[in-house]
Amino acid sequence: MPFPLPKGSGPLWLEIRDCDDVAQLVDDMKVAGATYESHFFDTTSSKGTTWTESGSVMQTVLLVYGPWILIFAVFMIVMRQMRNQGGAGGVMSFGRSRGQLYTKEDQTNVTFDDVAGAEEAKAEVSELVEFLKNPGRFTRIGGRIPSGVLLVGQPGCGKTLLAKAIAGEAEAPFYSISGSDFVEMFVGVGASRVRDLFKQARENSPCIIFLDEIDAVGRRRGSGMGGGHDEREQTLNAILVEMDGFGTDGGIIVIAATNRPDVLDPALLRPGRFDREVQIDLPDIEGRRMILEVHLKKVKTGGDIDVGVLARSTPGYSGADLAATVNEAAIMAVLNKENEVRMEHMEEARDKVRYGRQKRSRKFEEADRKITAYHEAGHALVAEELEDTESPHKVTIVPRGRALGSTMMLPERESYHVQKKRMLAQLAVLFGGRIAEEVFCGDISAGASDDIKRATELARAMITELGMSDTIGPINYAERQGSDFLGTELGAKKWHSEETSRSIDAEVKVTIMAAYETAEKIVRQGREKVEALAEALLHYETLNAEEISRAFEGIALEDLRPSPSEPEEAPVEPPKEAPAQAEPDLAGELHGELPGDASPSPA
Repeated sequence: MPFPLPKGSGPLWLEIRDCDDVAQLVDDMKVAGATYESHFFDTTSSKGTTWTESGSVMQTVLLVYGPWILIFAVFMIVMRQMRNQGGAGGVMSFGRSRGQLYTKEDQTNVTFDDVAGAEEAKAEVSELVEFLKNPGRFTRIGGRIPSGVLLVGQPGCGKTLLAKAIAGEAEAPFYSISGSDFVEMFVGVGASRVRDLFKQARENSPCIIFLDEIDAVGRRRGSGMGGGHDEREQTLNAILVEMDGFGTDGGIIVIAATNRPDVLDPALLRPGRFDREVQIDLPDIEGRRMILEVHLKKVKTGGDIDVGVLARSTPGYSGADLAATVNEAAIMAVLNKENEVRMEHMEEARDKVRYGRQKRSRKFEEADRKITAYHEAGHALVAEELEDTESPHKVTIVPRGRALGSTMMLPERESYHVQKKRMLAQLAVLFGGRIAEEVFCGDISAGASDDIKRATELARAMITELGMSDTIGPINYAERQGSDFLGTELGAKKWHSEETSRSIDAEVKVTIMAAYETAEKIVRQGREKVEALAEALLHYETLNAEEISRAFEGIALEDLRPSPSEPEEAPVEPPKEAPAQAEPDLAGELHGELPGDASPSPA
């Protein structure tokens, strides 16, 4: 039936719940000549959609099928990008290798000239470079290129730097990847990346693959504590097969670097995979001198830098430590508004790298400064008096790191065989500080705790590991310790009885007390020297080798360190008197240097 509409009425909203009445309502409105819009609401939602009769079909299609069409289009675009992208950065391309390729056009700017202090290691790897450049020289007589070279050494010794030098010298493709880049959260990704890496290498052979920190994936198999799937072991198996298995061929040299060769799987170390193991040790005194010269060429330096003294005063420093020392010295020179690096900057940087920054802002009571001064003076005196130790090179009561003061020695030569008498002398030097506190301050403090710890460890090592005890004998009683996470034994094992343990403890005590008595005798007999050096430390805070020797000789405190203003007075004098005044100044300087030159020799 027709639907009546009031005349002259405005917009009229009608709610129709039965969909069958909609068609009849629309026909009635057409007959009446009314304009209309239909609004359909979902009774389960508060959202509505406006429909007009002319566009209802098209809008229905777009709203119903449009989202699905859009999702499908995005999916097809992503899939096309994945197919077209060949690098390792594609979406979901987990199985592709992340190795970085260095070709002849984009080689690194590092060469063998930048690697110092590791001449034997350079000779080993330079043979590989020569083989890649001219393989006919080796194959002519039936030689075979080593399939793998393992670079072993402590952190900072230059393993990665040597690999960069190989990349700079070799005229062959060079792939570089870290061991941690193989394993991801998905199972099988590591093995897939290994296969993809070697596939790319074969396509560009002859070439070099450098695996940095290979212990991340090359640890000994079967050492895990869990019984589930080990993605790392699966990756290692893929490396083993690719390096020496069915289907492998020549033309690919694998160079790996690690500082934990003891945790690597034996199958990885056998000939045919890693034919050579190149040991890169900490540089000796000549190596440190060469490394310092390489890095000092990169900065502006003054004429007072003594590379020989710096090399002697940095035993145990790695190449990275020496590079950091030169860089810290350059930073100090800039902060001091100076145009060049001088010796004082190098010495301060050397101490900062090893012991930490000076803490001059820390305020101490005079009693604490006195204890520290006598403590360090005791160390210095015992080191000066004993024949089998190095003479003190620098003594300071300025805090660095966790230490309130320090006494630094300057070795005369590089020693590779440490004898028993030298170790006993080191024990005595360690106790010199504690004894000086007791003698001159009337009490002992906790400042000697680290000295006691080091002395105990040294004495126990002498007896249980080095066989330097007549009572215990030449037997190794050291407890074997390890961590399963490092691929070694779990826990500690004691290989001797309780009776032997008591004998070891007794012998350790006898050794320590003998060194203690030696140090006590030296300190008590040299009371005047200790007091003079402690007084100088309280006044100057830091003394060098020459000033230490002058203090032990009884030079007055005000004459211990020449005033910096004295040299400036000479140019003010009349020219005719200048030669006459230069002689006493020169004689005074020579006289001051004589004790310094003689200070390294033991008293």
